[in-house]
Amino acid sequence: MAQDNSQVTEFILLGLSDKRELQLLFFTLFLLAYTMVLLGNLLIIVTVRTDTKLSSPMYFLLCNLSFIDICYTSVTAPRVLVALLSGHKAIAFEGCMAQLFFLHFVGSSEMFLLTVMAFDRYTAICRPLHYTAIMARRACWALVAACWAGGFIHSFVQTVLLLQLPFCGPNTIHSYFCDVPPVIRLACADTALTEWLMASNSGLISLGCFLALVASYALILAKVRARVSQGNWKALSTCASHVMAITLLFMPCIFTYLQPAGTLPTSKYVCVIYTILSPMMNPLIYTLRSSEVKESMWRLWKRCRT
Repeated sequence: MAQDNSQVTEFILLGLSDKRELQLLFFTLFLLAYTMVLLGNLLIIVTVRTDTKLSSPMYFLLCNLSFIDICYTSVTAPRVLVALLSGHKAIAFEGCMAQLFFLHFVGSSEMFLLTVMAFDRYTAICRPLHYTAIMARRACWALVAACWAGGFIHSFVQTVLLLQLPFCGPNTIHSYFCDVPPVIRLACADTALTEWLMASNSGLISLGCFLALVASYALILAKVRARVSQGNWKALSTCASHVMAITLLFMPCIFTYLQPAGTLPTSKYVCVIYTILSPMMNPLIYTLRSSEVKESMWRLWKRCRT
């Protein structure tokens, strides 16, 4: 559809560096991080799915978060690794649009899911007597489905807006993956309105979810301070680790997307935080702070050895 208005058939991804020594260093770091994302999140999925003691809504949502993290990182990491190793930096126009679509599809679904997880924690701590009724299994499935649907709608709008623009050159993207800010700068047209629409779309989603998360954890903190107990302090400790995880994801996204393209320079190194670092840290943050998950992993390890 966009090719009728475009002369560009491929884009050149400049990556993180032109120096071969740094490329090999980045390849090693990205490969290590991607391996940790795959193994860590797969371990969480297998652990939750095989242990009947981890049947609460919190672990159901955690399992879905792990699946999303695997999908999210897999949108960019494999191609980056191939490019760093082979030096091939070209990506077809269609491939670029597909990468952009799936990046926003899975990324925004994760933001919505983290918001649902915060609501789950708020309900468990602040309304414990109604928790089972509110977070019933059917409600959890509906919430997860809504997260994916919201992500699809958001990404579809982003991609359609981009496909309406003509691309006639240049075709050099100053990043290691296709994303809205660097791609829209290459359009051969006045993109002011499109930039504001996209900033309103991606930026406000990031900011809105982040504020909802902050509000939910603030309410949890107020509740815990009002009723100090060992259980409540344990819940507060869990929420603190969740705040660390969402900060790694949301702050770089807000910085990147809550502005029209070209207003401020977008650092490709900032993008590493929410495409690689955040998915890598999620398994550590959500498992090391949960004694139930660690005990279940230990039982799984003993079963595998026998």
